[in-house]
Amino acid sequence: MRTLSPAPARRTSARVDNPEIFDRALRRLRRDRAARIFADHAFLIDHMADELAERLSAVQREFKDVLILGSHDGRVALRFAAPGRTIVQADAGARFASWSDGTQADEDQPAFAAGSFDLVISVGVLDQVNDLPGALALIRRALRPDGLFLGAFLGAGTLEWLRSATLAADMAVGESVSPRIHPQIDVRSAGDLLSRAGFSLQVADGERIDVGYGDPLRLIGDLRGMAATNILANRDRRPLTRAWLTALFETFAADAGADGRLRERFEIVYMTGWSPDASQPKPAKRGSATASLAAALKKG
Repeated sequence: MRTLSPAPARRTSARVDNPEIFDRALRRLRRDRAARIFADHAFLIDHMADELAERLSAVQREFKDVLILGSHDGRVALRFAAPGRTIVQADAGARFASWSDGTQADEDQPAFAAGSFDLVISVGVLDQVNDLPGALALIRRALRPDGLFLGAFLGAGTLEWLRSATLAADMAVGESVSPRIHPQIDVRSAGDLLSRAGFSLQVADGERIDVGYGDPLRLIGDLRGMAATNILANRDRRPLTRAWLTALFETFAADAGADGRLRERFEIVYMTGWSPDASQPKPAKRGSATASLAAALKKG
């Protein structure tokens, strides 16, 4: 038991000088396998979607054409449905895309015409994209001027316990250390990426959620059910042996609280950015101030 607190994608070959971090084919496979059990493990996706929907509710304007990146089983779109609004969905997994009547597409490969949408929503997928700067640039391209992008994904600091525990298990059984959790993006980097992609009025912020587990296999099960397991390319895909799992359980027992439960950390990164438009407010030009800082300080 867990508890919470507070057009088909085109495959491309990785260039020798710019190898891809994630295995695209494995990502699609993992999403297809997760689809059948996703509803039992979707609590973080639900939380992120609810938060983005709440943020959107504070924006005083209409959005008629919406793109959902990371459709999952269609549950994300339900939170953004509104009279007169058209929602297009896309997912890297064929099964998720089919269930949501959407398009199978990788976020960093062109799939939609420029200026097709006035709102793009992405929930729980951008942390598994090979070319995140390129994906954000494509999102901005798909937006009309003054269109809005809202995104959320698991960022740096997520699975802090599992990262250290799997390392300890590797060492305990005498195996070479294998990366079992992929690189993660922090809030500051997310903001820089929005700026690099050409968004205006960009904001990146974070939220921490701790989830209680009484069993490390339940944690691993949640990750599998969310299609959030390791998809690093060219990694050593060794099976989880009995000795390795025993070592993992021993670490869990040592780290768990008096109630026998352990709290794992999930850090959510939220991104907001607008497609540039002449009507948007702009920062004052450097040197345009009519009063000096020194004068203001003297008044204080």
